[in-house]
Amino acid sequence: MKLSGKSLSISPSPTLSIDAKYKEMIANGIDVVGFGAGEPDFDTPEHIKEAAVAAINRGFTKYTPASGTVELKKAVCKKLARDNGLSYTPADIVISNGAKHSLVNAFCAILNPGDEVIIPAPYWVSYPEMVKIADGVPVVLETTEEDGFKFTPAQLEAAITPRTRAIVINSPSNPTGMIYGRDELKAIAEIAIRHNIFVISDEIYEKLVYDGNEHVSIASLGDKIKELTIIVNGVSKSYAMTGWRIGYTASAPEIAKVMGNVQSHATSNPCSISQAAAVAALEGPQYSIDTMRAEFLARRNYMAERINKVPGLSCLMPQGAFYVMMNIKSILGKEIKGKVIHNSDEFCEHALEVCRVALVPGSGFGAEGYVRWSYATSMENIEKGIERIEEFLS
Repeated sequence: MKLSGKSLSISPSPTLSIDAKYKEMIANGIDVVGFGAGEPDFDTPEHIKEAAVAAINRGFTKYTPASGTVELKKAVCKKLARDNGLSYTPADIVISNGAKHSLVNAFCAILNPGDEVIIPAPYWVSYPEMVKIADGVPVVLETTEEDGFKFTPAQLEAAITPRTRAIVINSPSNPTGMIYGRDELKAIAEIAIRHNIFVISDEIYEKLVYDGNEHVSIASLGDKIKELTIIVNGVSKSYAMTGWRIGYTASAPEIAKVMGNVQSHATSNPCSISQAAAVAALEGPQYSIDTMRAEFLARRNYMAERINKVPGLSCLMPQGAFYVMMNIKSILGKEIKGKVIHNSDEFCEHALEVCRVALVPGSGFGAEGYVRWSYATSMENIEKGIERIEEFLS
């Protein structure tokens, strides 16, 4: 059976694979603690759910325009003006089936076969695969923990070739939690403008920032960089709406039109009911974000402090999102509970088998020697999970 070579080159998501295995073990009655999922463990706020029910009751269950309702596009424009100091019109906005879908649309709209996209590592696992789906070539830009997992302008300049079409920025980052500051983004913007390359700015974690750090959208730094930027965002992380599947892009209208055309043939419109709920999320009370962020902050502090006390383990204090990248390099090559651990995959497999803790190996993020924890789970689970890892390494 001959199948698509391109599709066969796409690897499965390791985060979703870990989460599926974790849920299967739970279903089988196994006492396992999971830290793989990238979704808030909070319920969607009541006023958002009520807006969805009202939409169902008034019969808002038919097709909408393929790129989203005008009402939701206007709500996105208001949000971008209010939170990011950006002026967009509904023609610049495309509503999609989650931010992941928005990213695929963006790459499909700007890439031709062989075009390169610079992706800083550690990166979210799906970026390279999405670029390949769109016939592009992912170019990994290595960063170091010593530099806060952020690249320098010199590194970016060195990575640009005549085939470079775009660079991906994810701030706050999955998996590191790092944030690019205003001055750092200005330097990136200057390089992007000079070389006329697009910036895919994934801002899905923008509301989850800590310690007085500021989220800055690179598109807000001037008209020229705004023309080159495709903002990707959504309601999944900020409003605990992962299952509702609503993401959006903001870009130049020419790009938005192409993305809308692609989506019209791929999926048609996002769920009508979810779009109505997203309007309520963006335009309604925002206090739930503060509540969630405060809880994440407490969990972050506890998790990072405990990890840094375990011999052989360490981590940076994340500035945003809800992930911790744990450094396991000092224990690689050593025997743990009857097995020599050579890499992050073996560490996570053995930890799941022996101490029933589900973590995500850094290999999937382009960061071998690291393991990702998610603190989008209860403090009780965090305590239990770290205690098990401590015993696992003892």
